[in-house]
Amino acid sequence: MKVLLTGSNGQVGFLLKSMLADSYELLAFDRQELDITNEFLVNKVVNDFKPNVIINAAAYTAVDKAELEDDLAFSVNSEGPKFLAKASGKNNSVLIHLSTDYVFSGDKEGEYTEYDTVCPGGVYGRTKLEGENAVKKYSEKYIILRTSWVFGEHGNNFVKTMLKLGAERESLSIVNDQYGAPTYAGDIAKAIINIITRIENGYHMRWGLYNFSGQPYVNWYQFAQKIFFMAEKTGVLNRVPDLYPISSENFPTPAKRPKNSKLNCQKIKHELQISPSDWQSALINIKNYI
Repeated sequence: MKVLLTGSNGQVGFLLKSMLADSYELLAFDRQELDITNEFLVNKVVNDFKPNVIINAAAYTAVDKAELEDDLAFSVNSEGPKFLAKASGKNNSVLIHLSTDYVFSGDKEGEYTEYDTVCPGGVYGRTKLEGENAVKKYSEKYIILRTSWVFGEHGNNFVKTMLKLGAERESLSIVNDQYGAPTYAGDIAKAIINIITRIENGYHMRWGLYNFSGQPYVNWYQFAQKIFFMAEKTGVLNRVPDLYPISSENFPTPAKRPKNSKLNCQKIKHELQISPSDWQSALINIKNYI
């Protein structure tokens, strides 16, 4: 089984690279090694390697900077997936593509399913949605995984930011009116490997769009509370900062954040027997996030 991985130095890609290496013929690229916005290079790599599965873990994820760098965000999040999808279709490869909760407005009450209307509120969400649409249009066999609030040992994320700021400051103000689900990057990687294994073993696959995120749902303030609880319990921090809940209005950002990012994960559990990410268990080894 031959697997092509893009974005191998990202939070999910970094873990996938090590987890796939022993079991598959793997060709992994970070953004310096393969620019997915270059259609000629994408076609050459796919045509030469002829992968059974392409995993696109490459993305422009700087949500606020995307408001200023919309052309770059569009190239990486929209054009890149389109080129990969076209190449996968020509080579009869399966394309597994990572997307985001930001495709939704965040105004819904309750959980978002795969069938809810999309309405992104910023450049990042719009470009990711365009990437999804390109995958659907040009790839016959695809899995799109929408996820949220990703964190892991590698790369930049909320857990690492909290630990850094917690070591420097006596108090922190954290937004408490944006709800969603933290998702451990390692669990996303395991879900993708689960999908690849099913493909390899000849299981009937229902191609399409799936939500995959963590449980239970929390707001950012509650997530920070759990991070600092584990940091103090494991001795990562000798003292933890005082936390103060604030509203989104008191913490303005260039890009609008969804107030509700709760993703319903029943479809992936029913169709592919993949359970939501147990993000709280992933924090047990919080020392690895320093």
